[in-house]
Amino acid sequence: MTASTDLLVDAFGRIREAVEEAVTGLGPDELSTRPEDDANSIGWLVWHLTRIQDDHLAGVAGTEQLWTSDGWYERFGLPFPADDTGYGHSRKEVAAVKDIGEELLTGYHEVVHDNTVQYLAGIADKDLKRVVDRSWTPSVTMGVRLVSVIADGLQHAGQAAYVRGLLGY
Repeated sequence: MTASTDLLVDAFGRIREAVEEAVTGLGPDELSTRPEDDANSIGWLVWHLTRIQDDHLAGVAGTEQLWTSDGWYERFGLPFPADDTGYGHSRKEVAAVKDIGEELLTGYHEVVHDNTVQYLAGIADKDLKRVVDRSWTPSVTMGVRLVSVIADGLQHAGQAAYVRGLLGY
């Protein structure tokens, strides 16, 4: 791996560590508790950040998401279409992410993390300059997309830790 990919792997590893700390020891009821009616639960935040990472990595890699290819969509049993990542969810949709245990959340996150690290091990610095999304101005490169996923993941993992603290877990 290059210095760039080493940094990316480290950053994604920090998301994984924050996810584990946010959910460890919590049951489905605690993971779905929301400190206020319009707030996100720990479970929803971790599910969403993992869905975004899975979706966006599959996009840059040109592969199917693990969510569907490995059966996670069925295991979670959520009332959303298979391509839903949680982006723009309403209060009602956030509340629908329930009855999900720690093992399911961390299991999905772990396979997505491992897939991310495996993918990053095979890229070179020049790959980070490849345009992966022309719908934005300027066009989005792989490097920018990966940093965006890291920023989103760390933000939501921090929110999950904050909710855990608010709820006294």
